Amino acid sequence: MGNSSVAQSNIPLKQNGLQGKDPISATNKSQDTSKTKTADTVKSVTDTTKKKGSGLQAEVSIIAVDSQKSEVAKNISHLYRGAKVKYQDFELSADYIRLDRNKKKIFASGIYDKTGKYVGRPIVIMGNGESPKTVDSLYYDYEKQEGNTYGIMTEVDGGYIQANIVRKNIYDEMSIYKGLYSTCNLPYPHTHFGIHITKGIVTKNQIISGPAYLVVMGVPMPVAFPFAFFPKPDKRASGFLFPSFGEDYTRGFSMRDIGWYLAFNDYWDSEIRGSLYSKGSWEASINTRYTVNYKFNGGFNIRYANTKTGIEGTSNYGSNKDFNVTWNHTQRQEANPGTSFSASVNFGTTSFFQNTGTGSTLNTYENLARNRMGSSISYGKVFADGKVNLTASLTHNQDMATRSIQMSLPNVSLNVSSFNPFDSKDRVGEQKWYQRINVGYSFQAQNSVSTIDTLLFKPGGFKKFQNGFQHNIPISLSLNAFKYFQFNTSVNYTERWYLQSTRQSIDNTAAGYKQRIDTVQGFNRAYDYSVSTGLSTKIYGMYPKIGKIQAIRHVVTPSINLNYRPDFSDPKYGFYQHYNDQYGNRNVYSIFSQGVYGSPSAGKSAGIGFSIDNNIEAKVKSKSDTTDGGFKKIPILQGLTFSGNYNFVADSLKLSPITFSGRTAFFDQKMNVNFNGTFDPYSVNENGVRVNRYAIKDGSLARLTNFGLSFDYSLNPKAAKSRNNNIDSLRKEMSGGGLTPEQAQALARISSDPNAFVDFNIPWNLAASFSFNMSKFFNSSTRRMDNQITSTLNLHGDFSVTPKWKVTFQSGYDFKQKEVVMTSFNIYRDLHCWDMSFGWMPFGRYRSYNVTIRAKASILQDLKLTKRASSGGSYF
Repeated sequence: MGNSSVAQSNIPLKQNGLQGKDPISATNKSQDTSKTKTADTVKSVTDTTKKKGSGLQAEVSIIAVDSQKSEVAKNISHLYRGAKVKYQDFELSADYIRLDRNKKKIFASGIYDKTGKYVGRPIVIMGNGESPKTVDSLYYDYEKQEGNTYGIMTEVDGGYIQANIVRKNIYDEMSIYKGLYSTCNLPYPHTHFGIHITKGIVTKNQIISGPAYLVVMGVPMPVAFPFAFFPKPDKRASGFLFPSFGEDYTRGFSMRDIGWYLAFNDYWDSEIRGSLYSKGSWEASINTRYTVNYKFNGGFNIRYANTKTGIEGTSNYGSNKDFNVTWNHTQRQEANPGTSFSASVNFGTTSFFQNTGTGSTLNTYENLARNRMGSSISYGKVFADGKVNLTASLTHNQDMATRSIQMSLPNVSLNVSSFNPFDSKDRVGEQKWYQRINVGYSFQAQNSVSTIDTLLFKPGGFKKFQNGFQHNIPISLSLNAFKYFQFNTSVNYTERWYLQSTRQSIDNTAAGYKQRIDTVQGFNRAYDYSVSTGLSTKIYGMYPKIGKIQAIRHVVTPSINLNYRPDFSDPKYGFYQHYNDQYGNRNVYSIFSQGVYGSPSAGKSAGIGFSIDNNIEAKVKSKSDTTDGGFKKIPILQGLTFSGNYNFVADSLKLSPITFSGRTAFFDQKMNVNFNGTFDPYSVNENGVRVNRYAIKDGSLARLTNFGLSFDYSLNPKAAKSRNNNIDSLRKEMSGGGLTPEQAQALARISSDPNAFVDFNIPWNLAASFSFNMSKFFNSSTRRMDNQITSTLNLHGDFSVTPKWKVTFQSGYDFKQKEVVMTSFNIYRDLHCWDMSFGWMPFGRYRSYNVTIRAKASILQDLKLTKRASSGGSYF
C-alpha cells in the first residue's frame, strides 16, 4: 500500500438547522494510491488494538460495501457506502466512516447523493440495551467511550429529544446543546409542539435543563424557564395531572380534570381527578386500571357529581347529586381452560350524563343519546368432558327515561347436554326408533327485583327481591316418515320452586274498596307439562327463465303439530285461588303470579299449530362472479314466515293471531330490509274488545294490529366492514396481553366506542337507517281504533377532504316528534404526532362547539388544548 494523504472537500453539513463535522460529498475525488474498490462486494478487515492498561486484545471489525481507502502512514481508513464498524458492544453504520486507529477515534456521517439529498446517516448501537439512534454525524473515541454527536434524535419514554450537539460519557450521561423535546418522531420542522432546551444534561432517571421555552407550530410562546427538572424514571411514576380550563353556560368558569396519577406497580395504576366550577358545581372521579399479561385485564371508574341548578337566592336553586360506576374485566381463555369470567358493568343515577353533559368525557353524542344502562358479571365452568355447563351471573338493566331498574343477584344456570338414554355405546348398525329418544335437563335459579332506582337503596328496598328455582326436562323423538316428511314428537316437563307466594283479597276501607295482595313466606312447588307431535316437509318450486334471470327457486317449508296442555287452574292442583269483589264477581288468580318464572298456565289447550316458511332466490348471469359457473345467487325474499294456533277446547276465540316476519336485501346487498307484524282474525266491538266473530264476515280477511319495518343502507359497505375488522383486531390485541396500561386503556376506549377514533384509511362513507312501527289501539275519545305510529330516520357519514383532513357528521329526524334529532359535525386533522378536531352541535339542548388538540404519544395523552363555547339551552 502507498503512503499518501487524503484530500477532502469541506462541505458544511446543514440538516434541519443542525451543524455537523467533516461531511463527504458523493462527487468528491480523493487522491490515494492505496485505494481499493470492492464494486458492490463486501470487504471485511479485522484489526486488533490493545486495551489501555490491559494486556488483552480487542478486535475492531470494519466493512465497506462500496469502497475503502487507507492512509498507511497515519493508520487511517476511509469507508464508503454501507460502511460498518464494530468494537466490543459498540456498532456503527453509515455511508462514510473515517477510522483513526492511532487516536482510537471514529468520525461518521452521511453523504450527498446526485440529487443533493443527504443520505446514509450514521446509525449507532451502544450495546447497553438502548434502541439504535440515528444522527447527522459524530466523533467517537471508542477506547474512552466518549464523543460528540451532531443532529441526534432519541426516544425518551414516549417523547423525542433532538439536539444540535450531544456528548455522551462512559456513565451514560448525555450533555445536549440546542435541543428540542417533542412528541414527534420526524425531524423538525414537522414538529408542531416542543420545548426548546438551550443546554441540558440527560441521565438515566432525569433531564436537567438550562434556559428553555415553549414552541407551538414553530412560534415561540411566552412560556420560558430559567432552568427545569424533568424526572425520567425507568418505570411508571406518580405525578400531577394538569387540568384544562373553560367556561360553561350554566356552571360558570371551570377547571376540569385536575388530579394526581398513582403508579402502584407494573400491574395496576389509578387516576384521581376533580373538576371545579365558579358557580358551585363540582365533580370527582377515580379511574383504576389493572392488567396481568396473558391472564386478564380490566379497570373500573367511579364518578360523582354535585351540580347546582337555578340561581342562588331564588326558590328554584338547588343541587343534583349523581354518580356513575363502570367496570370491565376480560380473561383470556388459555389462562384457565374450562373456566371463564368476564364483567361489563355500567350503573348509576339516570340523570348523571344529562346533568354533567358528558360525564367528563369527550363522547358527547353517545353519552347524551344513551337511554339504557346495563351490567353483566358472569362466571362459567364446564364439567364432565364438556357435557355439563354451569354459569352464574349478576345482571342489571336500567331505563333512564322511566327510571325503572331490574336486577338479578344472582342468576344461575346449569345445563346438561342432551343424550339418548336407551342407546348403547356398543351399538352396531342403525338406531332403533326408541334409541332415538333424546332427553335433556336444565336448571335455573334467580333472585331478582324490579323497582325504581330512587327506591332501591331506601329502607326495605332489598326486601322486594323475588327468588325461585326452575327445572326443565325436555324429551323428544325425531324420525323420518314416509320419505319426504320429518316426524317430531316431544314432551316438556317444567317444575318451579318458590320461597314465597301471594294471596289476594279485597278490603273495605274508608276510601272505598281496595285490592290487597299479601306475600306468604314458605316453600311451594308448581309444575306443568305439555305434549306436542308434528310433521314438516320441504316443497321446492322452480320458475322458468326470465331475461337475464336464469332461474328462480322457491322453497316452502310447511309444518303442522298437535299440542295438548291440561288446565292447571283446576282446584286439584292448588296453583290458583279466587276471591269475590265488591260486586260479588268471582276473581281467579294464581298464587305464583309474581314469581320470577311465572305460573302454570290457566285454561286447557288442545289444538293444532301451523307455520309456513318461504325462501325465494334468483340465479343470474354474472361477469364478475365466476365461483358458481359464472352465475350469481340473489336473495329475493328470506324467512317469510306465517304462524298461528287453533285451540279446539277453547270456549271462544279459538284461532290465535297470525304473526308474520321476513327479510330481504336490495342494491347488491347494500340495503337490508326487515319487517314483521300481526294479523288478528277476529273483529272488535264498539269498546275495542275482541269478540268471537271472524273479521272476514265484516268484509276483511283479518285486522292488521301491528306492523314494523326497518332498513339500513350504506353507499360504501366496505367502509363498515373495514371499521368492524379494525375494531375486532383491536379487541383481539387487547385480550392478548403484553400491553402497557396506557395502551390497554386506549384500546378499551376504541373497542367500546368506535367513534373514539377516526380511520383515515377509509376515504368516504354514507349510511342511513330507517325504522317504522305501527300499532292499533282503541281511542276512548273517538270511540274507534286508531293507529299509533313512530318512525325515525338516521344519517351518518364521513369523507376525507385530503389524506389528512376528514369531515364526519351524524343527524336524523323523528317524524312523530317532528324534530331533528341530535346533530353533530366534526372536522379532524391528522398532525402525525398530534390530533386536532373541531366539533359542532348546531342546535338542541346541548348545542356547543369545541376545538381539541391532543398528542398521540401515550406519555402526553393528558396534554391537550381545548376551547369550548356554547349558548342557550338548559345545560350549555
